[in-house]
Amino acid sequence: MDENLVSDENVEKEEEEYVLLNLDEVRCHIDITPNAPYVLSGLDTPNPILVIGDNLKLIGEYEETIGACLVFSEGEASPVVHEETGPSEANLFSGKFIIDPNEAPSKEVKPIGSLQKILKFRLLHEGDVQDDAAS
Repeated sequence: MDENLVSDENVEKEEEEYVLLNLDEVRCHIDITPNAPYVLSGLDTPNPILVIGDNLKLIGEYEETIGACLVFSEGEASPVVHEETGPSEANLFSGKFIIDPNEAPSKEVKPIGSLQKILKFRLLHEGDVQDDAAS
């Protein structure tokens, strides 16, 4: 029994790290379709490479965030349901649940985590590859 406790303590816990991919510098020059296939490589290097589709190559550079940068997920929230409980002259809905048709649809936002790095991308030029190879 003690052996199991010792082996569990030696197992390293894998930490998740979120990185924001910033494509602001290239989005005005190129059109990236929402479901375009991509390959992101070299995340453990100073300059990761992002290949989108067959011919678009971008090079990234890490920037540290200032302060807390929080990451959220967004989903559809369930509609607000009201129960008719009070008396009325024509209380046809006594004990029934009513959804207000005039209420705008709402979103549910859940925190996922925080991040400390932003990966800012720009177009990859041939000189960038040669500079990396020379280093």
